[in-house]
Amino acid sequence: MNVSSATNPSGVLIRGGTVIDVDGERVADVRIDQYGKMAAVGNLAPLVNETVHDAVGCFVIPGGIDAHTHLHLPVGSVRVSDDFDTGTRAAAIGGTTTVIDYTTAYRGEDPMAALRTWKSWAEPSVIDYGLHMTFTEAVSERTVAECVEGGVTSIKLYMAYPELLQVDDDTIRKILRHSQKHGALVTLHAENGGAIEQLRRDALAAGRTGVFEHANTRPALLEAEATDRAARMAEDTGAPVYIVHLSSAPALASVRAAQERGVNILVETCPQYLHLDVSALQASGGENFVCTPPLRDPWHHEELWHGLSQGWIHTVATDHCPFWMHDRTAGIGGNERFKDFTDIPGGLPGIETRLALIYDGVRAGHITRADWVRLCAEAPAKIFGMWPDKGHLGVGAHGDVVVWDPTMVQSLDAEALHMRVDHSPYQGRQSVGWPKLVFSRGRLVARNGEFVGEPAAGKFIERCRPLLV
Repeated sequence: MNVSSATNPSGVLIRGGTVIDVDGERVADVRIDQYGKMAAVGNLAPLVNETVHDAVGCFVIPGGIDAHTHLHLPVGSVRVSDDFDTGTRAAAIGGTTTVIDYTTAYRGEDPMAALRTWKSWAEPSVIDYGLHMTFTEAVSERTVAECVEGGVTSIKLYMAYPELLQVDDDTIRKILRHSQKHGALVTLHAENGGAIEQLRRDALAAGRTGVFEHANTRPALLEAEATDRAARMAEDTGAPVYIVHLSSAPALASVRAAQERGVNILVETCPQYLHLDVSALQASGGENFVCTPPLRDPWHHEELWHGLSQGWIHTVATDHCPFWMHDRTAGIGGNERFKDFTDIPGGLPGIETRLALIYDGVRAGHITRADWVRLCAEAPAKIFGMWPDKGHLGVGAHGDVVVWDPTMVQSLDAEALHMRVDHSPYQGRQSVGWPKLVFSRGRLVARNGEFVGEPAAGKFIERCRPLLV
């Protein structure tokens, strides 16, 4: 090996891989300097004392960014099973090097106090993290400004769950205006909460209490209606809006109609809406597949993959919200058995498997490798104010790099993964393609499916004004 006379005592050189990022796809070497920053991409000779990793036959991509997680979150009498330590370890193993978790300020709670609480919970993170702020009631313009000043440049509002989280349209419009003025992006959970609550009451009154009623009472048309209403409010106020976890073809149709009118509406979907379907709710253990919006009929998959390939859907996040099976069974009320479908805590694990499940779409021909990188790294970095530090491999960016082995076979069974759960939505399934090496700011944090990083090494990301794509 020819070694140059220059020195780089603790840098990293990744050699011979196929680099894929915003600058295209090419065979090249990648250098991360001793400060954890990207230093060069090209035909590079090793420096003295530089750690060299072979990436021949692999893809070298920016570290994944999961812009929708729920770690350490209390839900009624239970709590999600992954905290910021275990959840971010699993994320790193799966190729994600940054997460953005949702802080919630409940009604009557000081949002800044909620933010301090979430920051304290997040201190054990092993990779970098940001925070969104969720408001559950009207707030002042000054409160929005304080969030932005603290590096929290995205605000979540719910159009569903009237008993706990939902805000009215007037509040949404006001916060859209405040956010636009101060450089924040509003993200919306788009379902018609009032109509859904009536359907739930009707089901219970008729004695329909089984798990499948979760899907029956949250139909796709009510997701589409709320999505259209969100787009109209964005259009009226002139503010951009981001729809979280879009799950259905009718909602996507509402998005397309708005985009064609020139509305700046950005969209996220999740792997579960691309790979799972509503039949899982009818099987034994169906409570372990409850998420909101619910899983849909299989025909929605093709429409969503097409939306990803055409750029109508901009990002793929996980909405990672895992529970132990006994907590699912106990229900939100913490009883011996959940009383009905409304008592089941909702959410699925996915923080570790996102890149692999979306890469399955590459293998199936639904999207390209460039789409995969854009959806999982580049676009979330731009949309959520982390560009140019993250989401690409250009000089000066953080050294968040994944060496992806497209031939590595990984079981998606719970016992083969590292999320703190005792079930997997993809039990019995294998993924072809998995990270060989994962670097966070130049530090090796995962190798061949094992965490090798340091505890609590992640940093809080104070995000900038979103660069809307």
